[in-house]
Amino acid sequence: MNTKYAVLIAALFILLSLVGYGQTTSSIKGSITDKNGEVVSWATISIPALNIGTTTDSAGTYVLTGVPAGNWELEVKYVGYQPHYTRIRTNGTTPATKDIILMGEGASLDEVVVSGTMKEVSKLDSPVPVEVYTAKFFKANPAPSVFDALQNINGVRPQLNCNICNTGDIHINGLEGPYTMVLIDGMPIVSGLSTVYGLSGIPQSLIDRVEVVKGPASTLYGSEAVGGLINIITKNPKTTPLLSVDAFGTSWGEINADLAGKFNVSDKIQSLLGANYFNYQNPIDNNNDHFTDVTLQHRISVFNKWNFERKDNRVFSFAARYIYEDRWGGEMNWGPQYRGGDEVYGESIYTSRWELFGTYQLPVKEHILFMFSANGHDQNSVYGNTPFLADQYIGFGQLTWTKLMGSHDLLAGLTYRYTYYDDNTPVTADANDLSINNPTHTRLPGLFLQDEITLNATNKLLLGARYDYNSIHGSIFTPRINYKWNTSDKNNVLRVSFGNGYRVANVFTEDHSALTGAREVVFEGDLSPETSWNGNLNFVKKIPLSSGGIIGFDATAFYTYFNNKIIADYDTDAQKILYGNLDGHAVSQGISLNIDLALMNGLKLNAGATAMDVYSVEEGQRIQQLFTEKFTGVWSANYTFKRLGITLDYTGNLYGPMRLPLLSDEDPRRDRSPWWSIQNIQVSKAFGNGVEIYGGVKNLLNWTPNKGIPFLIARPNDPFDKHVEFDGNGQVIATPDNPYGLTFDPSYVYGPNQGARGFLGVRYSFY
Repeated sequence: MNTKYAVLIAALFILLSLVGYGQTTSSIKGSITDKNGEVVSWATISIPALNIGTTTDSAGTYVLTGVPAGNWELEVKYVGYQPHYTRIRTNGTTPATKDIILMGEGASLDEVVVSGTMKEVSKLDSPVPVEVYTAKFFKANPAPSVFDALQNINGVRPQLNCNICNTGDIHINGLEGPYTMVLIDGMPIVSGLSTVYGLSGIPQSLIDRVEVVKGPASTLYGSEAVGGLINIITKNPKTTPLLSVDAFGTSWGEINADLAGKFNVSDKIQSLLGANYFNYQNPIDNNNDHFTDVTLQHRISVFNKWNFERKDNRVFSFAARYIYEDRWGGEMNWGPQYRGGDEVYGESIYTSRWELFGTYQLPVKEHILFMFSANGHDQNSVYGNTPFLADQYIGFGQLTWTKLMGSHDLLAGLTYRYTYYDDNTPVTADANDLSINNPTHTRLPGLFLQDEITLNATNKLLLGARYDYNSIHGSIFTPRINYKWNTSDKNNVLRVSFGNGYRVANVFTEDHSALTGAREVVFEGDLSPETSWNGNLNFVKKIPLSSGGIIGFDATAFYTYFNNKIIADYDTDAQKILYGNLDGHAVSQGISLNIDLALMNGLKLNAGATAMDVYSVEEGQRIQQLFTEKFTGVWSANYTFKRLGITLDYTGNLYGPMRLPLLSDEDPRRDRSPWWSIQNIQVSKAFGNGVEIYGGVKNLLNWTPNKGIPFLIARPNDPFDKHVEFDGNGQVIATPDNPYGLTFDPSYVYGPNQGARGFLGVRYSFY
């Protein structure tokens, strides 16, 4: 690790220690009972902001010591009861008293989830395995966007697709970004153009929690949910602070700032207004290829959410968001005056995007929800002298009805999705005259049914089916079946699932590599929708510890079989990217394990690993999928020094080798990536006045993908191929100036090209 970053950590640690040393503390005491007045023994009581906690004794009483002065949120959890949250003010000298009554839920202490079944249910009660990650999880490694924040989730990998403009997508269990559906508050906001150009514009500050479902979810959510879904649940205006600020900067010159404020229009109407600003304007070329190592970015995102309290607790909320981003990467001497020309190479991307989404519960006796969303996306991009201009508008409406009838929990839904798409590529050109533009209008009505059957206290069965009619591709049917078994204490849960998924592809909106470099894009016939069949086996075990802590294991085996899979072929012709439906089949299979450990001494550990094999078979030949590792591991360790009130976070990931595209047999770069790891450390301290200071180092090992190879970008000295010679068949001729027979190509990318950097930030919350 670079000495200056070690000095930064040491200085920060000493500073926070001096601030916290000598700070007076007091205690909180009280009793925990249930609504019947029965004592609750061995419940856990903690203050998450301080990472301190204790347990009740056999009489249901507790004493929480070492609490500094401030206004703290107290969290109480115990198996079989709803988690309880309350705020209490301490003065640092006099003990405070807080008696708490827990409400039984007949389920578990786990979080409420909605993504698996489209209904609120305890995580352990859900027949569909759902992973939940709270805002606190992401604070252990602060990031300016959701795209960067997901790197520490097991089996989920943000994949960079270009060495120059740093656009990317999100892989789940080895499947590429187009197979991952990203939802915001359950709405399919992120699709099409935004799967590449909009992910970096979702600020981490919006997150209340993130729910991840691995495996096909097309039965409930339709196309694009083949590999799984990521549901970003935004903050509730009713429970957020009146004012919150989170800002940090890095030694590379990055600045990120989040500002959010809540205001009450009346006793029944609350609104949350937030803004995110990110700026990076410091060109760096540490690998000496005369190209920027990291894309320069200027981005602003504004978010506004409203919550209305209605009669009988009926739901009504809506939100709007706008994002504008200007990013560029390229030769170090590039400037806006070179945009679109062939004098100095640069990739310049302007993104302008608006979103509106909400939920309204109809004022009728039955539980009927109307969910709606609309978004518009204007894309103005130039890759060297190749422009990509695109407009996309999506409107979505969904009506759902839920009804509990004895042992049957029914869900029915009607959906309609309209997509308008237009760009300057052959995709929207007239088939008979390429000079005539012909925007696409895709209409997608759908119907889905689900029956969650409680067979008895330990067995549950879920049956579901969906029918969609795509105005271009016709009828699509996707069924699924899920089974769950659990022990009576729900410390052991077994889930088995089997289902079908489908995807309709749009290459130019989903695959950035189709636009960059010198390769020609070739379509091998019309692209048909992909279909897949998936099976999952999931086992969860939780072990309460006598000390009050808990350890959890979550293991999954998965298998997905694809028909008609659309694969980008880089191997057949080094000068082309060939797109076509696979004449054969493809498989994604593997196993994963997550381990969670929380001890009352302040130590928390989350670790996970996934081993997978993703390949295709065509004409008897088995081919490993590009840019897909066979092993990935993640970890997050958290420990609090209680006397000092300082928290240490150590996060990281580890990736195994993946197959990479080469341009010729003489290409000197590796055809497999090495093992690589990104590790981060953070020191933070929370004060009772709502202030938290944090800082540390990202990429402790200073790892970058250029190490051990002669170059990352092929022929960066000739980005417009002005000095490349071709034979009569269009193949590159090796010359003294081009001994490896290469063309300019930035697609050899598998990890972030940003080295070690220090960061320092501050958070402030006022309730």
